[in-house]
Amino acid sequence: MIELIKNPNVDFMGKKAYAFTISGILALLGIIAVIQIALGNANLGVDFAGGTAVQIKFARTVPLHEVRVALEQGGLKDFDLQDLPSENKILIRAKRQEEQIGGASELITQILSQKFSDKKPVIDSTTEIGPKVGSKLRQDAMWAVIVATLGILVYIAWRFQFRFGVGATIATFHDVLAVLGIFYVLHKEINLILLSALLTIAGYSLTDTVVVFDRIRENLKRYLKEPVDTVVNRSINEVLSRTIVTSLTVFFSSLALFLFGGEVIHDFALAMLLGVIVGTYSSVFVASPIVILLRRNSSRRLAAAKK
Repeated sequence: MIELIKNPNVDFMGKKAYAFTISGILALLGIIAVIQIALGNANLGVDFAGGTAVQIKFARTVPLHEVRVALEQGGLKDFDLQDLPSENKILIRAKRQEEQIGGASELITQILSQKFSDKKPVIDSTTEIGPKVGSKLRQDAMWAVIVATLGILVYIAWRFQFRFGVGATIATFHDVLAVLGIFYVLHKEINLILLSALLTIAGYSLTDTVVVFDRIRENLKRYLKEPVDTVVNRSINEVLSRTIVTSLTVFFSSLALFLFGGEVIHDFALAMLLGVIVGTYSSVFVASPIVILLRRNSSRRLAAAKK
Protein backbone atom coordinates (compact mmCIF):
# COMPACT_ATOMS: atom_id res chain seq x y z
CA MET A 1 0.00 0.00 0.00
CA ILE A 2 1.12 3.56 -0.67
CA GLU A 3 1.96 5.30 2.60
CA LEU A 4 -0.02 8.52 2.59
CA ILE A 5 1.67 9.71 5.78
CA LYS A 6 5.37 9.03 6.28
CA ASN A 7 6.32 8.06 9.84
CA PRO A 8 3.30 9.60 11.63
CA ASN A 9 3.70 10.32 15.33
CA VAL A 10 0.29 11.50 16.56
CA ASP A 11 -0.56 11.30 20.27
CA PHE A 12 -4.01 9.79 19.82
CA MET A 13 -4.33 8.59 23.42
CA GLY A 14 -3.54 12.07 24.70
CA LYS A 15 -6.84 13.20 23.17
CA LYS A 16 -9.00 10.39 24.53
CA ALA A 17 -10.72 12.64 27.09
CA TYR A 18 -12.09 14.86 24.29
CA ALA A 19 -12.99 11.78 22.26
CA PHE A 20 -14.95 10.25 25.15
CA THR A 21 -16.95 13.48 25.45
CA ILE A 22 -17.87 13.40 21.76
CA SER A 23 -18.65 9.69 21.93
CA GLY A 24 -20.82 10.21 25.00
CA ILE A 25 -22.92 12.79 23.15
CA LEU A 26 -23.28 10.54 20.08
CA ALA A 27 -24.17 7.52 22.20
CA LEU A 28 -26.74 9.56 24.15
CA LEU A 29 -28.41 10.62 20.90
CA GLY A 30 -28.51 6.96 19.86
CA ILE A 31 -30.05 5.85 23.15
CA ILE A 32 -32.72 8.56 22.86
CA ALA A 33 -33.41 7.38 19.30
CA VAL A 34 -33.76 3.74 20.44
CA ILE A 35 -36.23 4.76 23.17
CA GLN A 36 -38.28 6.87 20.76
CA ILE A 37 -38.30 4.06 18.17
CA ALA A 38 -39.45 1.56 20.81
CA LEU A 39 -42.26 3.95 21.79
CA GLY A 40 -43.19 4.48 18.12
CA ASN A 41 -42.47 8.22 18.28
CA ALA A 42 -39.73 8.34 15.64
CA ASN A 43 -40.17 8.79 11.90
CA LEU A 44 -40.83 5.09 11.33
CA GLY A 45 -41.21 3.77 7.82
CA VAL A 46 -43.99 1.51 6.63
CA ASP A 47 -41.81 -1.47 7.56
CA PHE A 48 -41.98 -0.62 11.27
CA ALA A 49 -45.08 1.57 11.63
CA GLY A 50 -47.39 -0.35 9.35
CA GLY A 51 -49.17 1.03 6.32
CA THR A 52 -49.23 0.78 2.54
CA ALA A 53 -46.44 1.21 0.01
CA VAL A 54 -47.67 1.66 -3.56
CA GLN A 55 -45.40 2.01 -6.58
CA ILE A 56 -47.09 3.79 -9.48
CA LYS A 57 -45.80 3.74 -13.06
CA PHE A 58 -46.73 6.60 -15.42
CA ALA A 59 -46.57 6.74 -19.19
CA ARG A 60 -44.72 10.05 -18.93
CA THR A 61 -42.81 11.88 -16.20
CA VAL A 62 -44.98 13.51 -13.53
CA PRO A 63 -43.57 16.22 -11.22
CA LEU A 64 -43.37 14.96 -7.67
CA HIS A 65 -44.93 18.10 -6.15
CA GLU A 66 -48.01 17.70 -8.38
CA VAL A 67 -48.53 14.16 -7.08
CA ARG A 68 -48.14 15.40 -3.50
CA VAL A 69 -50.73 18.17 -3.99
CA ALA A 70 -53.18 15.77 -5.66
CA LEU A 71 -52.94 13.23 -2.83
CA GLU A 72 -53.35 15.89 -0.15
CA GLN A 73 -56.39 17.35 -1.89
CA GLY A 74 -57.80 13.85 -2.23
CA GLY A 75 -57.71 13.34 1.54
CA LEU A 76 -54.57 11.22 1.96
CA LYS A 77 -52.51 12.17 5.01
CA ASP A 78 -49.20 11.13 6.58
CA PHE A 79 -47.42 9.83 3.49
CA ASP A 80 -43.96 10.02 1.89
CA LEU A 81 -42.99 10.12 -1.77
CA GLN A 82 -39.93 8.84 -3.58
CA ASP A 83 -39.30 9.72 -7.22
CA LEU A 84 -37.84 7.15 -9.65
CA PRO A 85 -37.48 9.44 -12.70
CA SER A 86 -35.48 7.04 -14.84
CA GLU A 87 -38.44 4.62 -14.87
CA ASN A 88 -41.29 7.18 -14.62
CA LYS A 89 -42.29 5.66 -11.29
CA ILE A 90 -43.25 7.15 -7.94
CA LEU A 91 -43.19 5.24 -4.66
CA ILE A 92 -45.90 6.30 -2.20
CA ARG A 93 -45.67 5.22 1.44
CA ALA A 94 -48.85 5.90 3.41
CA LYS A 95 -48.80 5.27 7.16
CA ARG A 96 -52.30 4.19 8.13
CA GLN A 97 -54.11 2.43 10.94
CA GLU A 98 -54.76 -1.30 10.60
CA GLU A 99 -58.44 -0.92 9.72
CA GLN A 100 -57.57 1.63 7.01
CA ILE A 101 -54.74 -0.19 5.27
CA GLY A 102 -56.77 -1.84 2.53
CA GLY A 103 -58.46 1.46 1.67
CA ALA A 104 -55.21 3.40 1.27
CA SER A 105 -54.19 1.57 -1.90
CA GLU A 106 -57.63 2.05 -3.44
CA LEU A 107 -57.70 5.73 -2.46
CA ILE A 108 -54.27 6.39 -4.01
CA THR A 109 -55.25 4.66 -7.25
CA GLN A 110 -58.53 6.56 -7.47
CA ILE A 111 -56.93 9.97 -6.88
CA LEU A 112 -54.09 9.53 -9.37
CA SER A 113 -56.32 8.00 -12.05
CA GLN A 114 -58.63 11.00 -11.90
CA LYS A 115 -55.91 13.64 -11.69
CA PHE A 116 -53.42 12.19 -14.19
CA SER A 117 -55.62 10.23 -16.56
CA ASP A 118 -53.55 11.44 -19.53
CA LYS A 119 -50.37 10.01 -17.93
CA LYS A 120 -52.00 6.54 -17.61
CA PRO A 121 -50.95 5.67 -14.01
CA VAL A 122 -50.69 1.94 -13.34
CA ILE A 123 -49.96 0.19 -10.04
CA ASP A 124 -46.57 -1.49 -10.36
CA SER A 125 -46.51 -3.06 -6.89
CA THR A 126 -48.31 -2.85 -3.55
CA THR A 127 -47.07 -3.76 -0.08
CA GLU A 128 -49.35 -3.67 2.95
CA ILE A 129 -48.13 -4.09 6.53
CA GLY A 130 -50.33 -3.91 9.62
CA PRO A 131 -49.22 -2.07 12.80
CA LYS A 132 -48.86 -5.38 14.68
CA VAL A 133 -46.55 -6.78 11.99
CA GLY A 134 -44.59 -3.52 11.96
CA SER A 135 -44.16 -3.69 15.74
CA LYS A 136 -42.89 -7.28 15.43
CA LEU A 137 -40.43 -6.23 12.71
CA ARG A 138 -39.24 -3.37 14.94
CA GLN A 139 -38.53 -5.77 17.81
CA ASP A 140 -36.81 -8.26 15.51
CA ALA A 141 -34.64 -5.47 14.10
CA MET A 142 -33.40 -4.51 17.57
CA TRP A 143 -32.66 -8.14 18.39
CA ALA A 144 -30.76 -8.53 15.11
CA VAL A 145 -28.41 -5.68 16.05
CA ILE A 146 -27.97 -6.99 19.61
CA VAL A 147 -27.26 -10.59 18.52
CA ALA A 148 -24.83 -9.43 15.81
CA THR A 149 -22.93 -7.29 18.31
CA LEU A 150 -22.74 -10.09 20.88
CA GLY A 151 -21.41 -12.34 18.14
CA ILE A 152 -18.66 -9.79 17.58
CA LEU A 153 -17.82 -9.89 21.30
CA VAL A 154 -17.48 -13.70 21.24
CA TYR A 155 -15.37 -13.68 18.06
CA ILE A 156 -12.92 -10.98 19.19
CA ALA A 157 -12.64 -12.53 22.69
CA TRP A 158 -11.70 -15.84 21.05
CA ARG A 159 -9.48 -14.26 18.39
CA PHE A 160 -7.60 -11.95 20.78
CA GLN A 161 -8.43 -11.55 24.47
CA PHE A 162 -11.59 -10.77 26.39
CA ARG A 163 -10.61 -7.11 26.93
CA PHE A 164 -10.22 -6.69 23.16
CA GLY A 165 -13.66 -8.21 22.69
CA VAL A 166 -15.19 -5.75 25.14
CA GLY A 167 -13.49 -2.83 23.38
CA ALA A 168 -14.67 -3.95 19.94
CA THR A 169 -18.22 -4.56 21.16
CA ILE A 170 -18.51 -1.15 22.82
CA ALA A 171 -17.07 0.52 19.71
CA THR A 172 -19.57 -1.32 17.48
CA PHE A 173 -22.51 -0.35 19.71
CA HIS A 174 -21.15 3.19 19.66
CA ASP A 175 -21.10 3.28 15.85
CA VAL A 176 -24.63 1.89 15.51
CA LEU A 177 -26.01 4.27 18.14
CA ALA A 178 -24.19 7.27 16.62
CA VAL A 179 -25.58 6.72 13.10
CA LEU A 180 -29.04 5.92 14.44
CA GLY A 181 -28.98 9.07 16.60
CA ILE A 182 -27.93 11.25 13.66
CA PHE A 183 -30.73 9.82 11.51
CA TYR A 184 -33.21 10.52 14.32
CA VAL A 185 -32.01 14.13 14.67
CA LEU A 186 -32.24 14.62 10.88
CA HIS A 187 -35.78 13.16 11.01
CA LYS A 188 -34.82 10.53 8.48
CA GLU A 189 -37.08 7.54 8.02
CA ILE A 190 -36.25 4.52 10.19
CA ASN A 191 -36.85 1.40 8.10
CA LEU A 192 -35.38 -1.97 7.11
CA ILE A 193 -33.01 -0.28 4.65
CA LEU A 194 -31.45 1.62 7.55
CA LEU A 195 -31.23 -1.63 9.54
CA SER A 196 -29.26 -3.27 6.72
CA ALA A 197 -26.95 -0.25 6.67
CA LEU A 198 -26.40 -0.44 10.44
CA LEU A 199 -25.44 -4.12 10.23
CA THR A 200 -23.08 -3.32 7.34
CA ILE A 201 -21.52 -0.53 9.41
CA ALA A 202 -21.06 -2.96 12.30
CA GLY A 203 -19.15 -5.30 10.00
CA TYR A 204 -17.00 -2.50 8.60
CA SER A 205 -16.23 -1.14 12.07
CA LEU A 206 -15.20 -4.62 13.23
CA THR A 207 -12.84 -5.05 10.26
CA ASP A 208 -11.13 -1.73 10.91
CA THR A 209 -10.90 -2.40 14.65
CA VAL A 210 -9.37 -5.86 14.15
CA VAL A 211 -6.51 -4.36 12.09
CA VAL A 212 -5.69 -1.89 14.87
CA PHE A 213 -6.05 -4.55 17.59
CA ASP A 214 -3.80 -6.98 15.74
CA ARG A 215 -0.97 -4.44 15.66
CA ILE A 216 -1.56 -3.49 19.32
CA ARG A 217 -1.32 -7.13 20.35
CA GLU A 218 1.94 -7.62 18.43
CA ASN A 219 3.52 -4.48 19.89
CA LEU A 220 2.43 -5.27 23.46
CA LYS A 221 4.53 -8.44 23.21
CA ARG A 222 7.40 -6.62 21.49
CA TYR A 223 7.68 -3.55 23.73
CA LEU A 224 7.14 -4.99 27.18
CA LYS A 225 8.87 -2.15 29.06
CA GLU A 226 7.11 0.75 27.34
CA PRO A 227 3.94 2.34 28.81
CA VAL A 228 0.71 0.97 27.36
CA ASP A 229 -0.32 4.39 26.02
CA THR A 230 2.94 4.64 24.08
CA VAL A 231 2.54 1.16 22.60
CA VAL A 232 -1.05 1.85 21.53
CA ASN A 233 -0.07 5.18 19.96
CA ARG A 234 2.79 3.48 18.12
CA SER A 235 0.43 0.76 16.85
CA ILE A 236 -2.22 3.18 15.58
CA ASN A 237 0.41 5.30 13.82
CA GLU A 238 1.89 2.22 12.15
CA VAL A 239 -1.46 1.26 10.56
CA LEU A 240 -2.67 4.84 10.04
CA SER A 241 -1.97 4.94 6.29
CA ARG A 242 -3.72 1.61 5.77
CA THR A 243 -6.71 2.80 7.79
CA ILE A 244 -6.99 6.03 5.79
CA VAL A 245 -6.72 4.23 2.43
CA THR A 246 -9.39 1.68 3.41
CA SER A 247 -11.74 4.33 4.82
CA LEU A 248 -11.40 6.60 1.80
CA THR A 249 -12.07 3.68 -0.56
CA VAL A 250 -15.33 2.79 1.18
CA PHE A 251 -16.22 6.46 1.65
CA PHE A 252 -15.89 7.35 -2.05
CA SER A 253 -17.79 4.21 -3.08
CA SER A 254 -20.62 5.18 -0.72
CA LEU A 255 -20.45 8.78 -1.96
CA ALA A 256 -20.95 7.58 -5.54
CA LEU A 257 -24.04 5.64 -4.42
CA PHE A 258 -25.28 8.69 -2.52
CA LEU A 259 -24.91 11.03 -5.49
CA PHE A 260 -25.84 8.76 -8.40
CA GLY A 261 -27.56 5.69 -6.91
CA GLY A 262 -31.07 7.14 -6.91
CA GLU A 263 -33.65 7.69 -4.21
CA VAL A 264 -34.09 4.02 -3.35
CA ILE A 265 -30.64 3.63 -1.76
CA HIS A 266 -30.12 7.29 -0.84
CA ASP A 267 -30.58 6.73 2.90
CA PHE A 268 -28.49 3.53 2.83
CA ALA A 269 -25.61 5.42 1.20
CA LEU A 270 -25.96 8.30 3.68
CA ALA A 271 -25.81 5.85 6.59
CA MET A 272 -22.70 4.25 5.10
CA LEU A 273 -21.00 7.65 4.70
CA LEU A 274 -21.66 8.44 8.35
CA GLY A 275 -20.73 4.90 9.39
CA VAL A 276 -17.32 5.01 7.68
CA ILE A 277 -16.45 8.26 9.47
CA VAL A 278 -17.73 7.12 12.86
CA GLY A 279 -16.31 3.60 12.47
CA THR A 280 -12.81 4.86 11.66
CA TYR A 281 -12.99 7.31 14.55
CA SER A 282 -14.17 4.65 17.03
CA SER A 283 -11.41 2.19 16.13
CA VAL A 284 -8.86 4.78 17.27
CA PHE A 285 -10.62 6.81 19.95
CA VAL A 286 -13.12 4.35 21.47
CA ALA A 287 -11.96 0.75 21.10
CA SER A 288 -8.25 1.35 21.79
CA PRO A 289 -8.68 3.51 24.94
CA ILE A 290 -11.10 0.94 26.39
CA VAL A 291 -8.46 -1.78 25.94
CA ILE A 292 -5.98 0.44 27.81
CA LEU A 293 -8.41 1.03 30.69
CA LEU A 294 -9.21 -2.68 31.00
CA ARG A 295 -5.52 -3.61 30.87
CA ARG A 296 -4.69 -1.11 33.62
CA ASN A 297 -7.49 -2.41 35.82
CA SER A 298 -6.25 -5.94 35.24
CA SER A 299 -2.69 -4.91 36.18
CA ARG A 300 -3.91 -3.21 39.33
CA ARG A 301 -5.85 -6.28 40.42
CA LEU A 302 -2.80 -8.45 39.74
CA ALA A 303 -0.54 -6.14 41.76
CA ALA A 304 -3.04 -6.10 44.64
CA ALA A 305 -3.24 -9.89 44.57
CA LYS A 306 0.56 -10.17 44.76
CA LYS A 307 0.67 -7.83 47.77
